[in-house]
Amino acid sequence: MKLKKAQTLIELLIVIFLLAILLPAIMYGFMSSREGKAQQEQRIRASALLRQSEEAVRTVREKGWNDFAVNGTYHSEIVNSNWSLLPDPIVRNGFTETIVISDTYRDDNGNIVALGGVRDPSTKKVNLTLSWSLPKETSITSRLYIVRLDNITKTYTNHLDFDSGQNNGTTIADTVGTEIIGDAQIQLGAGGGGGDWCDPSKSITEVDLPKSGVANAISAIEGAVFAGTGENAAGVSFAKVGLTINEDPPTALINATFDGYKTNSVFGESNFAYLTTDTSHSQVVILDLTQFNDPPTNSKYQEVGTLDIGTGSVRGQSIYVVNNMAYLTSSNSKLFIFDITDRANPILKNSGGLSLDGVGQKILVAGDYAYIATNSTTYQMEIVNISNPTSPNITGYLNLNSTQSGTDIYINTTNENVTRVYLVTTPQSGKNNFYIINVENKASPTISGLSGYDTGGMTPKGVTVVTGNRAIIVGTGGTNQYQVLNIENETAPLVSCGGLQYATGVHGVSSVLQTNGFAYSYIITGDADAELKIILGGSGGQYSASGDYTSENYDTGFDTAFNRFIANVIMGGQTTLKMQVAVAPSINNSCTGINYTFVGPDLNNPSGSYFTPTNNVISGIVPYKTINPNFVNPGQCFAYKLFFTSDDSTQTPIFYDLILNYSP
Repeated sequence: MKLKKAQTLIELLIVIFLLAILLPAIMYGFMSSREGKAQQEQRIRASALLRQSEEAVRTVREKGWNDFAVNGTYHSEIVNSNWSLLPDPIVRNGFTETIVISDTYRDDNGNIVALGGVRDPSTKKVNLTLSWSLPKETSITSRLYIVRLDNITKTYTNHLDFDSGQNNGTTIADTVGTEIIGDAQIQLGAGGGGGDWCDPSKSITEVDLPKSGVANAISAIEGAVFAGTGENAAGVSFAKVGLTINEDPPTALINATFDGYKTNSVFGESNFAYLTTDTSHSQVVILDLTQFNDPPTNSKYQEVGTLDIGTGSVRGQSIYVVNNMAYLTSSNSKLFIFDITDRANPILKNSGGLSLDGVGQKILVAGDYAYIATNSTTYQMEIVNISNPTSPNITGYLNLNSTQSGTDIYINTTNENVTRVYLVTTPQSGKNNFYIINVENKASPTISGLSGYDTGGMTPKGVTVVTGNRAIIVGTGGTNQYQVLNIENETAPLVSCGGLQYATGVHGVSSVLQTNGFAYSYIITGDADAELKIILGGSGGQYSASGDYTSENYDTGFDTAFNRFIANVIMGGQTTLKMQVAVAPSINNSCTGINYTFVGPDLNNPSGSYFTPTNNVISGIVPYKTINPNFVNPGQCFAYKLFFTSDDSTQTPIFYDLILNYSP
């Protein structure tokens, strides 16, 4: 009995012991459950209030950036039925709302960083906190990055925008054909003076060539025009006209003549002239312009040599001479190359000649290539590699897919790396008869952009390209026999900007850029009393080979993030245009006297890199960083710098306009 009571007592003690252990835990869990539910309800309410605070921040920002973007600690409040941010935190219904607005910083790549970087004046960091103390101390947070949306643009396009910049070998010119008042463009400068190619006068000087023959050939160098007037027996074969080069207009005087042949074309140098003829075994006659066969009168030049292709009944068609080598096309559709180091004893280098697809109506040479306009209706233009005179070969050709034939051609012969050829052809209904040809790939010439033009019924006889990105086409028939084209933009339809009428027709054209910067075109017409006419050129003569332009200071009046820009430009085949930008802080809130650091897009080499065009557009992002010694973006002051080059003195790249985007 006693044992049973003892066991009962032990069991009771065990129960009491277990209850002592478990009961507090059970009670704590019960109490915690009640408190956790209350805490969860508080968190739900706080989350809703936090979302409301975020909406209040966005609403205030949308009302205006300047009122919003002020660093400080705030709370949200409805004032006059609108959300506002008022100073200091606030406690409402047991919740404390704290809104902190502060600066945002970005690295060189524009990424937001917590440490270092450059302040972005167009982005604000907003930290929002909702806290409460019951049933226990707790808080929730949110972070927003608020960006200014209403960016500002600055446009540069007219004289007011450009004229106050600094020109170094560049100039500000009017942009024609737009509706913008005072529209302007920046381009390479030109020396000397001149008229306007697009507003030509009939002539400033005229010369009546000897006898009454029909003038049919022309070539010119500085100080002299070489004319062939032997299309029929009534004229002399050749006349050299001397020109004064320091007078405007120039004085013209016939120095002397030569006769005895029917002249098909003429090429002139300082001391020699070369006439292609119809005479067998004398397809080219060489004249020494320092020797005469009628001394002391000295009115007739001395023949000193001939080029014989070795075949009779074949006429010489076109000739070009450079570096004591003569390149001759003939009526039997061949190209012959002669070494004329000894003019009296020329040496034919490619016996038998190189067969062309047609008669070479005009040949010009630059570097290792000859460019030939042929009368073929299959290949109107051919390119011949002449690097080995004994074995020239056709490298490339152009097929216009028409029944037209080539009549004349122009290239810049002073540049060995020719990229553009200008070709005129016979007319065909519904077809252009002037083309700009891209020959960067000599094996595959292509028509550049939309660069074709219909001369409107005129049959082209000659073409030349002159200063100011203008082409001159001459011929017979139609309305204007002297037509000037604006060829600045190869990707746009070409249009005539000027012209002249010559009822008797124009049979040839040449142009010269004098060392004093004056430019002239020389034409041979059917006017029996004044075959040779000299027309004053435009754009002030020859373009500079290089130049740069620095814009005026643009002062925003406050620190701002300069974001990006886009510019419209035009570049010819042998020109370049590149650009750098600069941003700097003000000095005493002024941009006067700022020493800019100009940079390009490569952050590893900012001062040595440049923004360059793609499809006649330069665009880019203004670097967002500090670059020694004085590039700081964001900043208050902005400028840009342009760099121009041209390997063709008749062409210039053109900068039309710039749109700059920035965020105050």
